[in-house]
Amino acid sequence: MAPLLPEPLDHVLLQADLTAVAPGPLRRPLADLLGVLADVESKGGATVYRFTPGSVRRALDSGRTAADLHAFLAAHSRTPVPQPLAYLIDDVARRHGHLRVGAASAYVRCDDDAMLSEILADRRAAGLGLRRLAPTVLAAQADPAGLLEGLRAMGFAPAAESAEGDVLITRADAHRTPPRTPPEPVPDGPPVPDDTLLSAAIRAIRAGDLASTAPRKPSPGAGAPVPGELPRTSPAETLATVQAAVLTGEALWIGYVNAEGAASQRVIAPVRVEGGFVTAYDHTADEVRTYPLHRITGVAELADEAG
Repeated sequence: MAPLLPEPLDHVLLQADLTAVAPGPLRRPLADLLGVLADVESKGGATVYRFTPGSVRRALDSGRTAADLHAFLAAHSRTPVPQPLAYLIDDVARRHGHLRVGAASAYVRCDDDAMLSEILADRRAAGLGLRRLAPTVLAAQADPAGLLEGLRAMGFAPAAESAEGDVLITRADAHRTPPRTPPEPVPDGPPVPDDTLLSAAIRAIRAGDLASTAPRKPSPGAGAPVPGELPRTSPAETLATVQAAVLTGEALWIGYVNAEGAASQRVIAPVRVEGGFVTAYDHTADEVRTYPLHRITGVAELADEAG
């Protein structure tokens, strides 16, 4: 596609309304510097750049001088540099840098500039990062506490001052209590009961009454459960029985072995089965619990007296 693309240009056309027209694609060095010196106003077959005080200041901030900008425009413009543009560059350059903004962690202030000169000349002050801002002020890169300790180690007796310029007075025996963690907010009332858990609790109450009076019937394919022994069913039968109990709302008698190997019998009212776990209301513990299916040794339905 190279033969079909226009050749990059090394010039622009400066106009008296503080704009520059690039009649085609510009070479990379020219486009980069012009993009800093001016703002793109419109694009198309020809790109229009607008010179503003902000764009000229941006070019000066990048390290160029007013003489550099004048030479750049004169070298890459097919038209003479308009007088308004030359005045704009000179005016912004005249005011650029009169105000300086920087960062300092701490400062040293003293009416005796000779003492500040002594501190600057001392080699022990090299780690404090001191520099003179005014005849009576030194800026430091060290924090205020480090600056105080450093000056005291050099034999001086500095005093700390507040942001308002007042001397800070500290008590030798002052102790501050560490900040306390705010207490957790007290809820306005008891939590709203979940309908599913409330239904499970009702089923668990009924299951407890039923478990104390009704006989236990085995799951299909399992032998009659012996009192005092854990029910035994296959994993497939256990899963099918628990899923059916969720749909019918029936209570189950299960054998369960915990992580420590302790076996127990429980009466549960299953609520849901998902991800290899069964969530049920445990009548023995009187709360909703979640049991891994692989720890359930077997299940048996609780038959009513008529069954």
